[in-house]
Amino acid sequence: MTQILIRDLRQVATPAGRTAPLRGSDLGRTDVLEDAYIIVDDGRIAEVGRMRELPPLGGDVEEVDGRGRCAVPGLVDCHTHAAFAGDRVEEFALRASGASYEELHAAGGGILATVRATRGAGEKGLTAELIRHRDSMLGFGTTTFEAKSGYGLDRETELASLRAIRAAGGIPTWLGAHAVPPEFDDADAYLDFALAEVLPEAAGLAEAADVFLERGAFDVAQARRYLTACGAAGLALRLHGDQFTEAGAIPLAIELGARSVDHLEATGADGIHALAGSEVAAVLLPASALFLGRPMPPARALADAGAALALATDFNPGSAFCESLPLACSLACTQLHLAPSEALAACTVNAAHVLGRADRKGRIAPGFDADLLLLDVPDWRYLAYHLGGDLGIEPIFAGRRALR
Repeated sequence: MTQILIRDLRQVATPAGRTAPLRGSDLGRTDVLEDAYIIVDDGRIAEVGRMRELPPLGGDVEEVDGRGRCAVPGLVDCHTHAAFAGDRVEEFALRASGASYEELHAAGGGILATVRATRGAGEKGLTAELIRHRDSMLGFGTTTFEAKSGYGLDRETELASLRAIRAAGGIPTWLGAHAVPPEFDDADAYLDFALAEVLPEAAGLAEAADVFLERGAFDVAQARRYLTACGAAGLALRLHGDQFTEAGAIPLAIELGARSVDHLEATGADGIHALAGSEVAAVLLPASALFLGRPMPPARALADAGAALALATDFNPGSAFCESLPLACSLACTQLHLAPSEALAACTVNAAHVLGRADRKGRIAPGFDADLLLLDVPDWRYLAYHLGGDLGIEPIFAGRRALR
């Protein structure tokens, strides 16, 4: 099989080491090679080094000119809601005029507005939308993405969402406990239905389950019931937590051995300390906080305490209509007070850890999948430094150019 040589790269930058997740001082350690090459063989990285050390290559070799460009690992978006139809532009306009997220949700907007549009799209329409969203994320450098269901909240649309995510190459999460749909009187009645009628088949399509533990959605007892059943069915566990209030998400995540608790805009000192002493990753979503005008999550305090941090877009139509992990990196540096090296690790190897793929995603190192980005910039830190700018991103996925 033809080898690929990416040569004369200005820089190759990758999170240091081989372990995951990275914490504490390790979070900010980045290996940077100047004037470098990468050899790809059979879709995996075979070798990384400096041009002056490039060995002779035999057989068929496809060369990619990397002059003037920097290589970083393909970005990993570990929290998206990309399985949706329609938009909420009218809601955005109302919020800009002063309506709160909770007020819109109580009035029948918010999540339930997207539920109506997504149910109406059908599986074919939903798959087409998801592929469009995937391609948009890829253009911003995301080569691995998770996506949640949760905009169907009935059996047919939830399962169709999970199938569409798999068909688009994403990693499916069953967010069966996202909101209570209008045909049910309360959360407990809805969970009776979801666990009996949807979970058995969802467990064969999804890799993880997620729950929105928040005032107006699901409480701790309901979230525990849902996640316990999902865990027994073989799904990894995740939680939306501390977005608006501290309602017990972090203690529950630790109790159940969840992979992550995501959002954390309302997390205080006790929650920071608890996460730092646990194996649960903190997934930070600064685009969502910015979009809703909410406080940013306490990233610096979490990092300094030794918590495992990941960074994601929260791409969704209502509270974070943003597919760009580079923008999330910029926000991580300017608003969350992380260093560019910490932001890079958080949206590559640590995000891959949340998705159970840190052994092959998120680093440019021998044996890892050859998912990487070539950036037409003078320094890899432009990934965060150039706020919303054109980075000249060329994604390479499994060793092949994804956009030409």
